[in-house]
Amino acid sequence: IEVFQKEKYYLLKKNVIIDSDDFILSADLVKAFFVKDLYDIQKIESEGNVSFTSSKGYKGVGERLDFSIKNNLMNIFGNNALLNMENLIMKSDNYIMIDDSKGKFKLDGNLSELTTDNMTIVGSYIEGSYQEIDEVNEITNLIVKSDKITEITTDTLKMFSSKAVYSKKDNIIELFDNVKVIRNNEIIIGDYARINTLNESYKVSSNESKKVKVLIDSTNE
Repeated sequence: IEVFQKEKYYLLKKNVIIDSDDFILSADLVKAFFVKDLYDIQKIESEGNVSFTSSKGYKGVGERLDFSIKNNLMNIFGNNALLNMENLIMKSDNYIMIDDSKGKFKLDGNLSELTTDNMTIVGSYIEGSYQEIDEVNEITNLIVKSDKITEITTDTLKMFSSKAVYSKKDNIIELFDNVKVIRNNEIIIGDYARINTLNESYKVSSNESKKVKVLIDSTNE
């Protein structure tokens, strides 16, 4: 342990474990910032095989993890970055951010994935907000983008597009460009889709031809 009293931080090296009221963390290297004394930790920067559990039960894993206790802000970096918030699970091959004080999150990486109780979202960029309702974190808004194709899967639908936007207030998912909606043996292709998340009814349209393409498996006759 190296203490830098003037700079208000200390370094912990090799097989580090911090067990506090706010979090439990293990890593190869930890830089801990304090205000008054060594136990008054306000921010941590950790590297190497990081494993983290907050007082709310959130669990994070990554190659690097930064956590601000004051703002309840967490940044996780690494090829196998993971954040488990019980009913919300975030994975990325690059970066995950969660601002629990504001209920906001961001995933940035070619292989980013967000899983809820009833939906799986895959894209290279996922950003949104959540709200705790009856001790359950629920997604309130969501924007998903991808250099290739985003994917949203529910129990009955598979949705593909270049961009997707979700609003819990309106109970609507909007899909933009390269749209494909699959339900059972039915495939509908177009440029835009609007899906009602309550009954999963949807409307697909095309910008140029004003037509959409519908493919139905012959085994479904």
